[in-house]
Amino acid sequence: MGMEQPAWQQQGMLGSDMERLMVTMQAVEQACSGLQEPNNRAAAEATLLAFRRSSHPVQACQYILEHSHLATARFQAAATMQEAAVREWTLLSAEDKNSLRTYCLHYVMARAEAGEPFVQSKVLAVAAVLLKRGWLDSVATEKESFFNEVRVAVLGTHGPAAQRSGIALLESLVSEFSPSTASAMGLPAEFHEHCRASLELDYLQQFYSWAQDAAVSSAERAFQGVGTPLDVNVCSAALHLMSQILNWEFQGTLVRGPNGSIVVGKNRSNAFTSSMGRESIKRPGEHASVVQPGPAWHDTLLPPNRVGWVLELYARIRQGGLGGSGWIDSPFAVNARQLIVQLCSLSGSIFPVDGNTTQDLHLQRLMSGISPWLDPPEHIVRAIKSGTSESEFLDGCRALVAVASLTSPSAFDQLLRGGPRPVGTLNLLASLTCEIIKASGAQNNEEETWTGEALDILLDSWTVLLQPVDLSKRIPFPPNGIDAAAAVFHAYVETHVKAAAASAHEEGDDTEQLRAAIAARDEHLSAIALVARAAPSATVPLLAMLISERCTWLPQCTGGRVDPTSVLEELHWLLLMSGHVLADSGDGETPLVPESLSALSPGTADPVNHPAVLLSQASIDLARQSLETSIREVFSPRLMEAVVWFFGRWVDTYLMPADAGRGPNSTPSSNEGELPGQIASNTGQFDGRNSLVVAFGEEGGGKAVLETLVRVAVTALTAWPGERTLQEIVCFQFLPALVRRRNICAHLVTMEAWQELAHAFAYQQPTLSALAAPIQRALSEALCKSAAGMSSGDATNQYVKDLLGPITGSITGLSKREDFQTFAQQPDVILQVSCLMERLRGAARATLPRSQKAIFEVGAAVMEPLLILLQTYKHQSSVVYLLLKYVVDWVDGQVAFLEAKETAILFHFCVRLLEIYSAHNIGKVSVSKSMNLISESQTEKYKDLRVLLQLLTNLSSKDLIDFACDLNGEVENPDVAQVVYLGLHIITPLMSVDLLKYPKLCRQYFTLLAHMLEVYPEKVAKLSTEGFGRIVGTLDFGLRHQDVEVVNMSLTALNAVAFYHYHAVCRGQEGLGAHALSTPGPDGAPKEGVLAHFLRSVMQFLLFEDYSNELVEPAADALLPLILCNTGLYQKLAQELLEGQKNAILQSRLATAFHVLLNSNNVSSSLDRNNRRRFRENLYLFLSDVRGFLRTR
Repeated sequence: MGMEQPAWQQQGMLGSDMERLMVTMQAVEQACSGLQEPNNRAAAEATLLAFRRSSHPVQACQYILEHSHLATARFQAAATMQEAAVREWTLLSAEDKNSLRTYCLHYVMARAEAGEPFVQSKVLAVAAVLLKRGWLDSVATEKESFFNEVRVAVLGTHGPAAQRSGIALLESLVSEFSPSTASAMGLPAEFHEHCRASLELDYLQQFYSWAQDAAVSSAERAFQGVGTPLDVNVCSAALHLMSQILNWEFQGTLVRGPNGSIVVGKNRSNAFTSSMGRESIKRPGEHASVVQPGPAWHDTLLPPNRVGWVLELYARIRQGGLGGSGWIDSPFAVNARQLIVQLCSLSGSIFPVDGNTTQDLHLQRLMSGISPWLDPPEHIVRAIKSGTSESEFLDGCRALVAVASLTSPSAFDQLLRGGPRPVGTLNLLASLTCEIIKASGAQNNEEETWTGEALDILLDSWTVLLQPVDLSKRIPFPPNGIDAAAAVFHAYVETHVKAAAASAHEEGDDTEQLRAAIAARDEHLSAIALVARAAPSATVPLLAMLISERCTWLPQCTGGRVDPTSVLEELHWLLLMSGHVLADSGDGETPLVPESLSALSPGTADPVNHPAVLLSQASIDLARQSLETSIREVFSPRLMEAVVWFFGRWVDTYLMPADAGRGPNSTPSSNEGELPGQIASNTGQFDGRNSLVVAFGEEGGGKAVLETLVRVAVTALTAWPGERTLQEIVCFQFLPALVRRRNICAHLVTMEAWQELAHAFAYQQPTLSALAAPIQRALSEALCKSAAGMSSGDATNQYVKDLLGPITGSITGLSKREDFQTFAQQPDVILQVSCLMERLRGAARATLPRSQKAIFEVGAAVMEPLLILLQTYKHQSSVVYLLLKYVVDWVDGQVAFLEAKETAILFHFCVRLLEIYSAHNIGKVSVSKSMNLISESQTEKYKDLRVLLQLLTNLSSKDLIDFACDLNGEVENPDVAQVVYLGLHIITPLMSVDLLKYPKLCRQYFTLLAHMLEVYPEKVAKLSTEGFGRIVGTLDFGLRHQDVEVVNMSLTALNAVAFYHYHAVCRGQEGLGAHALSTPGPDGAPKEGVLAHFLRSVMQFLLFEDYSNELVEPAADALLPLILCNTGLYQKLAQELLEGQKNAILQSRLATAFHVLLNSNNVSSSLDRNNRRRFRENLYLFLSDVRGFLRTR
């Protein structure tokens, strides 16, 4: 291919110009060499930067590319040529632009066999950038001419080296036109989007076809031995390009308009974010991806001969080992497998609507080609363990999960039925999973992580089959799938029980690595629990049998006769597994019995034979053994952790269910009112649900089980002192589950064991007082919540008073000591006070309507002592923090219930507390220090400020929820706003913008600020200039914040202020008054008023910044009143934008958009709900239209 220089490059090439070019080349070469020397690096970088910024350097860049012997110099020349061409693009003629693109193409083709690929790749990237920069201006004939040259090269006319370069150019083009990898050009985002859409619609399929033709021809030459060694590289590059094209973010909404232009389907989400492609689709498993190119690609991707060729190609690679001794990891093999996996991920409208027939045939074809990578599993796993690379096996697993995510279990199982080894796909999946489970159990080398990765992928396959994204489309497993699931679960249990026993004598290591391993274990247990639930008749009884067996072994281990360690570890693992199988975590909701378990029949008239009952009873029997003193010595704290964790999960689902005897879809019938046992006697059979109710319901064995569980909880808290993890599980998981429902609490408070626990807690017996303070808080909360089970409100309040009275007395007694100021500083006293605060806080968090009165009286009784404690411990930040946290929780629980008199007491106390806090300057940190905070321990200094903001937020909610009134008129309702603004006045001097960089503190502050400005905007207008300026500064900070929630709250606050001012002015009032007016700045120039300032800020934000779609609505609500308050400024800003738009067409579009924004859809100057809704709709359309060309990239 010729290397002729166009005329514009040859002009003026006289001696002086040649000397200048040589001097430039020498300077660039010297600078590139200087980059390697630390002493010269700065000067070298300055030289190269000056070269990049120089005017018209293209000629010098071409000279360096053609004459320099230094590869790094040629690379810098190519990079400079790219930057300069984009920068000076408008100065070049059409001929110059076309010649420059062609130069890059010819340069690479002429040097296709050069040994410096990074230079070649850079020049190809330059060609791609130049082609894109002129894409919308180029006529079709120019593009066709350029791509004809590329196509000829890709098809091999100029030899394999040029063929490889042509494919590399197409890769560069696909990368440059893709939104996520596009180069910055300083052009509107709309330009990049139209380029992307044009390439997808007009050329992407052609590129794929060219690449496939190149792969076919080069592979044939390579296999026949008539080509060159480059043919394998060419085929590999072509396969990689095909994979890259399938990774494209297909829009799927592209059509060509009547005038030949491309219509890009817009949606609200892609109008406001930086990414111009479609949003990625969330999959149930992270290893499953989706390729959705649309119906136009059907004939390109789906014909059997095209799919079959890729499969046959890889089969020949496997047979011939083409690619060298390590062929399995060669780029040739890896790229072929990657393409096959992506073909497995095809979905959507590319398949016709024919009842999935085409898609099923496509997947059958692929699975028949992939199965040799996976089958027979035992041989393949053995080979990998012997040293064969695992990459092919892992790719096969990825293909399997991709196929599983696109089909139903039945269809998935049929994919291999017609193959040479007719076995159901579910059976293959089960065999693979079993082999990997066994291999992972036998793995001795910790560096061999392939089994873990393979197991993750295979469990993802089971998950997408058993729990699809759309649960309404869940289809029952076929019978052989149930058997396969049972086999997998048996293998998993067998392997991990052995592993648990083997790890019995390993030393624990509380490291980050161990925590990560625990998290991974829990993920595996959750996934394998789904598998177990697919075959509950086989899996649940297995767990029950294994636990029962080991329970019988424990008595034999007493007295040191037998080492119990291995048995304890096995039981620990079995309980964890059983907990995941029997119940879900709930995540704030009461989890139901898993459907497969509730639908299961015990098979006899005796409900105890139900598998879930058998497993639950085996676990209860194990727990009962911990209550026997003779056997308890065998129990380890670690096993007790598993016991209480299991029941903390189990109680919510099985113990005394509130809807006992009623299924989720049941209706009243003649059986209503009968007990489950009576129903069973009438029907002659128990279903799964009734079996569970008889075993663990209120009218069945539930009370006895509850009594046992309470005693287990007390034993776990007291029998292993110092075991904090065990105590935390009891108080943070187990006890909260017991007191979550009132019907259980009604039985709980009558039980002797629970009453003894409450008495020990109230009178601060040493065993419970020795617990860590946070654990005492959780215990206090659980005990107070159990008061819900008392028979009346008076009984509830008396129960709470009896529980907390001694604690109140202790705090009061301490505060009244004459020597308290010195006595209080003793470490054991500080610990005692901390624990008492945590106990009170736990009680406050447990406030219920029936117990509110007693908890208020407790809080009122300790008000004065708390203020004394705050003064005494002003230098003990941990005690201050606990005290403030108690007050916050107490106020939060009380504020909804208080009458005017109690509210006045509470507000008065809070103001005094804030004043004392401020007077001692507690927690105040200078800005200079806050900017230098590094360690987490130092940031603890700011927690008390966050708590005080929470306190003010809780107080501010009083007006919103207060329906109380003083019937006698004796007490005036306190002014909530006055109290809260007083609190803000006290707190804000302790804060700074730098402190707002801490996320939790920032969110709390803006939550309060947005609320106060919404509810009490008139109070803001009366703030001092300094106080108002502080609020304006924080709102400015909030608008620029990265946290969507903070920006949302800032916009909400702006909306409230502007809304208030506009309505006030319309009524003839002053609104914000002087705050809204412009004032002289420090330099004498006028300074805009706050509303004008924020109008600029919000318009800048909406038009030019990246933000989430969910912020458009609050921004619209803020923008409309700001515009109405500053109509003149709005028009001025719009005019400035119009004048700055040099393109006449875009200027016309922008003018039309601004006009439509306020003059269409019946938008008026009102701020009522309907008008704001109409304005939001207009703003969405406005932004969708103009942001694409206003924002540059």
